[in-house]
Amino acid sequence: MSLEIRNMRKNENALLKDFLYEAIFIPEGVEPPERDIVEKPELRVYTDDFGSRAGDNCLVADLGGKVVGAVWTRIMDDYGHVDDATPSFAISLYKEYRNQGIGSQLMVKMLELLKWQGYERASLAVQKENYAVKMYQNVGFKTVDENEEEYIMVCEL
Repeated sequence: MSLEIRNMRKNENALLKDFLYEAIFIPEGVEPPERDIVEKPELRVYTDDFGSRAGDNCLVADLGGKVVGAVWTRIMDDYGHVDDATPSFAISLYKEYRNQGIGSQLMVKMLELLKWQGYERASLAVQKENYAVKMYQNVGFKTVDENEEEYIMVCEL
């Protein structure tokens, strides 16, 4: 089956809440939160009215007609916020499609798109225990700040 990285279609916007839930890092041995956690105000900034603002971009990984992952950016006051000109990243894949290089492909394509759109940098926040830290470093993100739980990372475009 061939993997296609493409723009999210308008009728697929509902997938963002699914992928936002999948993006929540759950450490080993911790119970996953209820699915309605994505309705909390601090998480709704990632999905509310998506596609209506500058910096709103979403690419999906389409495997034989099934969307298995998504990466999206938005200029928002989220955990990875560094300034009002820098889009923040969110990315996730369904569990069974992780660790196959799909996330890296999504990240690289989105970084290329943001550069083409004229952005100077992109940011994200990631929990220190998350295995994805290594992937972010591999595609060019560097830690610029941290707190007890998270790294704030920036990629210069």
